[in-house]
Amino acid sequence: MSKDIHSAPPPSPSQPSPLLDRSDVRVKHAAGIGDTVSAFVDRVRSGDLGSLPVIVGLVIIWTVFTSLNPVFLSADNLVNLLFDCSTVGVISLGIVCVLLVGEIDLSVGSMSGFASALVGTLWVNQGWPVLLAIAAAVVVGGIVGALYALLLNRLGMPSFVSTLAGLLAILGLQLYVLGTDGSINLPYGSTMVNFGQLMIIPAMVSHVIALLPGVAIVLIGLRTRERRRAARLSAPSIGGLVARGAILTVFLEVVVSYLDRGRGVPLMFGLFLGLAVAMDYALKRTRWGRSMNAVGGNREAARRAGIKVSAIYTSAFVLCASFAALGGVLTAARLASASQQAGTGDVNLNAIAAAVIGGTSLFGGRGSAWSAVLGIIVIQSIASGLTLLNLSSSLRFMITGAVLAIAVIVDSLARRSRVSHGRA
Repeated sequence: MSKDIHSAPPPSPSQPSPLLDRSDVRVKHAAGIGDTVSAFVDRVRSGDLGSLPVIVGLVIIWTVFTSLNPVFLSADNLVNLLFDCSTVGVISLGIVCVLLVGEIDLSVGSMSGFASALVGTLWVNQGWPVLLAIAAAVVVGGIVGALYALLLNRLGMPSFVSTLAGLLAILGLQLYVLGTDGSINLPYGSTMVNFGQLMIIPAMVSHVIALLPGVAIVLIGLRTRERRRAARLSAPSIGGLVARGAILTVFLEVVVSYLDRGRGVPLMFGLFLGLAVAMDYALKRTRWGRSMNAVGGNREAARRAGIKVSAIYTSAFVLCASFAALGGVLTAARLASASQQAGTGDVNLNAIAAAVIGGTSLFGGRGSAWSAVLGIIVIQSIASGLTLLNLSSSLRFMITGAVLAIAVIVDSLARRSRVSHGRA
């Protein structure tokens, strides 16, 4: 028996062992386009819907409004829609941060209104340089966010309560800063107002920027592919990566070309997308981003893993309030004024709804910066379509509320499906 065991010759360097051979099979079974589609179907079945529901919803909304009024999909109307998306969209980026850690900020609307009032007062009434006034407003927003985090970390005050109290307090500050006049007109023809109403990215620059996402997909995919192959794991094929990059590039180039038939791509929307790209990178490619998802998924497990939970909460609230302040500045630029009505009305609703409709989970631990982009496009599409049809704004609230309810229901069902799939 012993002789039989030791008599088998060791595998030669040119003949890999059976274990290595099976690993090679996994490496060679690179995912082509067909396998990529199969993997996508498997993810959907497991409850990982990603952006699929909001994209389907957006297609339905655009189809309905275009059939009722063809002007809806005109280049000029879409350009105006993108202008309007940028203001509340930036605020929604901050909402994504707090939702990721399982918290909420109900004062983003008031914070945006107060920031616009602060910029108007410091710039127009006090004679500060406009950039310094904007920086001061954003810093004040960050301080308010740090205060919310302090109340949560030190006193255990629920964010729902602290930010609701903040909503009222900040609204009072806004009224106090504006004084008896109630509004401040920003100088027409100033760079800030032109940025919010007129500035367009040059056509050539827009087309170059439209190339970058596809190139990034290919380059990042190739890098990931090499790492997975080195670890003897399945890796996507080069053809599949190139196909994905090419499809995205063609789509974006067509969109840019169509918008150029109107005024072009708004520079303010370009700023919004730039912030979304930066946030997406931070949330997916950095230790801080992984910690954000971990804290939102399970706070106690994250603490035991060595994550400074209080610091993560602080960063989330500071970013949320800072984005709210920046959104208020953009709103003032868009309207060329700061008034008592800024930040009130449906700003809170739209900012929170955009993040949730776009795919960020209310339960924490799942979401992305692109949720804010997709969600605000859905909301502004509804508003624009109803305006073109000359229908009451009450319908916009009802339809937006229904879409929000559907998004939460889909999120709940997907979450339940992921849990049951994991147990299986």
